[in-house]
This record gives sequence, structure tokens and C-alpha cells, in this order.
Amino acid sequence: MQKILIIGATSAIAESVSRCYAQRASALHLVGRSSAKLDIIAADLLTRGAARVTSSVLNVADIRAHAAILDEAMQSLGQIDVALIAHGTLPSQADCDADVDVALREFHVNGTATIALAHQLTSRIQAGSTIAVISSVAGDRGRASNYLYGSAKSAVTAYMSGLSQRLQSEGINVLTIKPGFVDTPMTASFKKGPLWASADNVAKGIVKAIDRRRPVAYLPGFWWLIMQVIKHIPERMFRKVRL
Repeated sequence: MQKILIIGATSAIAESVSRCYAQRASALHLVGRSSAKLDIIAADLLTRGAARVTSSVLNVADIRAHAAILDEAMQSLGQIDVALIAHGTLPSQADCDADVDVALREFHVNGTATIALAHQLTSRIQAGSTIAVISSVAGDRGRASNYLYGSAKSAVTAYMSGLSQRLQSEGINVLTIKPGFVDTPMTASFKKGPLWASADNVAKGIVKAIDRRRPVAYLPGFWWLIMQVIKHIPERMFRKVRL
């Protein structure tokens, strides 16, 4: 039986991932901001076959609270086979441009808090386990439309790359997940098109990447090719492109 920790468990992608593991009769510990939402998700997972579901409430911005919550997860699960860090916000770039406090707060939630959680997980897991973190294709190159968000995700991606190198010799896999456009409540106001994926499809891709112990997963996979093109546009030309 796998022991699964999911942080940011009330997000659409994380909830879909938790359903995949429930169908495998895994034990899950869910972490999120809303106790009421966690209770609803936990009840649903039990009906889907989860062996056991426990939860903790956490505001990820409160880094001092991380250690106690991770200790709760360890106590509940006994060990952590898979830890998925899936929290995040999608800030307005205009709001970040207008107020440095907003910009730093959003960078903290999407970048620093994620790094802090991954850092503290390393002392609580064992060989054979996986630390998976949802970053974003937005972290591959800064774009005028969301460069604050992208810079936070870029920091996460770079940190996870180094962590992957560090932990490989210990038999711990580190997976950086880079979704493209995903149709979730957080993106409800966005106009959708052919590049958009459902949360369920992205979740299936995440579970498959964890099973295969991959280091990086672009989801859907075509985003790898798209980002190779975007990353290699010369900077002088890139300044004139609106993305």
C-alpha cells in the first residue's frame, strides 16, 4: 500500500491525483487551507477505495508551520512514498506591477514556500520515494503577461533540478511537473483553446511520471516542443513578441 502526501490538496489537479491513488487503495494525507473542503474530498476518496485518508490545515505562506504539518503527515502515514506539492496561485501581473508587496507575497507563495516545503521533506523520506512538485512551463522563460509568476516557478524549477542531483544517490526521485494551460477554477476566466488540457488528464500524466520515476514531465507532452521553441528565440527578437 502506497503512502501519499498531497500538499495543496484542494486544487483541481491535486484532487484528481488523489482520486487516482484512492483507486489504488493507497493511504493519503491531505494538506490544504480549508478544513471543510478537505473533509469533503476525504469522504469522496474513501468511497473511491482509499485505504485511509487523514488531513491537516496549513497556510503554506506560514513557513514556520511547515515542520509541524509534515510531522503530522509522517505520524499519520508512517512513511511517505510519494509527496506531491501542488499549491499555488495565479496572480494578476498588473496587480504585481502596481504593488511590490503584492509581487513579493505572490512570489513567496508560488516560489519560496514551495522550496521550503521540498527542503523540509528531504529529511522525512526514504530511498524509493518521490518528491513531486508542480512548477509550470511559465518558469522556462519570463513573459510580459506573467513574469512574476514565471519567475517564482523558474526558481522552483532550478531548485528541484539541483535537489534531484543531490538526492539521486540516495535513491530518492525528484520530479518537476510543468503543466501548460489547464482548465481549472483558477483559470475559469481565461478563453480556452486547443492547447488547454483538463485537470484529470494532467493528473493522470503526473501519476504516470511518478510511477516511471521521471525527473521532469511536461504535461501534456507537446509543451516540451513548444517551450523548446520559445526558449531559443533570441532575446532581441523575443522583446518584440507578445506572449
